[in-house]
Amino acid sequence: MTVSGKWSSLSRRLGEELRQLVTIKPSDRPWQMPFAAALASGLPLMVGAYFDHMDYGLISSLGGLVFLYLPETPLHHRMVALMACAFAMTASYALGVMSHLVPPIMMLVLTFTAILVTMVCRFYRVGPPGSLFFIMAASIGAYSPGGILDVPLKVGLIAMGCLLASLIAFFYSVYILRQRDPKPAVPLPPPTFDFVVFDSVVIGLCVGVSLALAQLLQLERAYWVPVSCLAVMQGMNLRAVWDKQVHRLLGTAIGMLVSWGLLSLPLEKWSISVVMIGLAFVVETAVVRHYGFAAIFITPLTILLAEAATLGQGSATELIQARFLDTLLGCLVGFAGGICLHSPRFRTTVGTRMRRLVPARLFG
Repeated sequence: MTVSGKWSSLSRRLGEELRQLVTIKPSDRPWQMPFAAALASGLPLMVGAYFDHMDYGLISSLGGLVFLYLPETPLHHRMVALMACAFAMTASYALGVMSHLVPPIMMLVLTFTAILVTMVCRFYRVGPPGSLFFIMAASIGAYSPGGILDVPLKVGLIAMGCLLASLIAFFYSVYILRQRDPKPAVPLPPPTFDFVVFDSVVIGLCVGVSLALAQLLQLERAYWVPVSCLAVMQGMNLRAVWDKQVHRLLGTAIGMLVSWGLLSLPLEKWSISVVMIGLAFVVETAVVRHYGFAAIFITPLTILLAEAATLGQGSATELIQARFLDTLLGCLVGFAGGICLHSPRFRTTVGTRMRRLVPARLFG
């Protein structure tokens, strides 16, 4: 190939990357959905601020994220599905909190949780965000300070957040189903070994590896490393994995500036609650249209969600730098895992051996 031909090919690839980066997808999501989602995660913060216990409100706010699993099916189906997700969110957080008590097994517990939750989500075809927020709850719980006597309190708080989200979801569903027809609850397709078992094991192991690397590098409170890893690996194909990694890294880089600006403000408990409600509304409005733009606001939202109770006790710059390193490490491991996950040779070599460990009658 001539120099001009190589340059032309490179120009086309760069043009395609730029097109993917700036493409805004259409969406029919009603504005009431982001508003209800913001309330589900924001009202617990208001209650925590009122009682001067922001740490309690933040845990319940994490449970409020379960609202995002509300399907667009008839009322009876969507509420049963949401309550099942609420149980999974509570259980994932409980496992994370208990693993904090024995740090040497933290990586093993998170790996097991990631594999199990991903298997269940894929078996029941749970839509986006899939297993992401369950792993996020487990990761934040694993890095939450406290002793064994704090476990029942923390688990109860996140369960209360899930209950509040379910109540908001019920009233939202009653309203929105009067505006638009629900989608049918289609029967589940037969589970396959590759989709349910193989993919889940690879994803779970990559999540565990990302946390192990974070511990090896002695990253402090590296809860965002496994979350970033999982978020990147959830692409349906290698192109989607790459696009999500690029969007996440660029969005996070810009989001760090937004976070620095917010953390530089004299925030107190009420203003933190209002800011987080606003961020949640923007994220849920934008995420279905442009993931990179949403990532700009996901960054400060997650920093506040995990760190709001301790703001002012350390340097904001150090906190932001730590979160960017967490994201970078998680994206690198997730991209490497995505390559393995979508490699035919890897799937054939490893999948054949793994299949021997699973009873043949479970999958075709």
